[in-house]
Amino acid sequence: MNSLSLFRLMLMVLIPLAGVTQGTAQKPLVERHEPGVSEYVLGPGDQISIQVQDLQEISSQPIRIDPNGYIDIPLIGRTEVGGLTIEDCRKEMAKRFSKYVSDPQVTINLTENESRSVSVIGSVNNPGVHSTQGPQRLIQAIATAGGVRNDAGSRVIITREARWGLLPLSTAVMDSRGTFSTATISLHDLLSAKFPDDNIFVDPGDVISIPKAEVVYVMGTVKRAGGFPLEGRDSISLLQTLSLAQGFDHEASPSKARILRPSGTGEGKVKEIPINISRIMNGKDPDVQMYPNDVLYVPSSAAKLAAKRSVEAALAVATGLVIYR
Repeated sequence: MNSLSLFRLMLMVLIPLAGVTQGTAQKPLVERHEPGVSEYVLGPGDQISIQVQDLQEISSQPIRIDPNGYIDIPLIGRTEVGGLTIEDCRKEMAKRFSKYVSDPQVTINLTENESRSVSVIGSVNNPGVHSTQGPQRLIQAIATAGGVRNDAGSRVIITREARWGLLPLSTAVMDSRGTFSTATISLHDLLSAKFPDDNIFVDPGDVISIPKAEVVYVMGTVKRAGGFPLEGRDSISLLQTLSLAQGFDHEASPSKARILRPSGTGEGKVKEIPINISRIMNGKDPDVQMYPNDVLYVPSSAAKLAAKRSVEAALAVATGLVIYR
């Protein structure tokens, strides 16, 4: 094959491909939604624009949703859109306009949203009712409230009015009267984006609650007795708890320590669990877990305490003799 024939063959292949490429590039984009906006739930006061390809009767002028969640549209009349996501609204419009156009191509844009409020309470820096502008996700709502405090617990509890539907979370349950749904998720998983689907869009009237962290307590002959937050954890090991209390004093009797654990029956009963901290520290016994409201008690050794008091008494006498002389 000579060079001229080869050139003609290349032209025969490239020209049709160029036409396909050009046709693809010029193909009109039917609709374009900002990522995530299609999931926004429409409500009273919002404004939307509707465009239907090949239907001149439908203007792209913004339409405001009335207080009852309805809009008036040429050809299809009064239509309820409140409570629908933008994507669901688009599908509903396409279904209704299919009477006039075969396979209608519908584009819906959110042109203005009514200021809405959600309540963020609990261990956040600025608890209260906060207004949201536009589609806002759960993490954004928490950030609007100043973010979480250091004493925040491990859970986020979301409550939503039934008019907005069931919360889109696997843990969601509806109350017995069907007035609201509630769901609980992990704060750590939410903030670390471990499960991105947990970062849902908030709806008007949502209540976001972040309870304080559960606490374990250390009492007895330790250097720093008191309560210590679990800081988002469900439990903490005994040795970790002891380190928070800065260890025990010299007169402590770690082999006779005890964990006092609430029975959970609500009757005020406590279960007493003997713990030998010395064996745990020496690796002879496994470390144990402490749970919310557990109390680690480290008693003092009578012999060590008596010896200490004898030394203190001797020092007091010696000091008195020096002063007397």
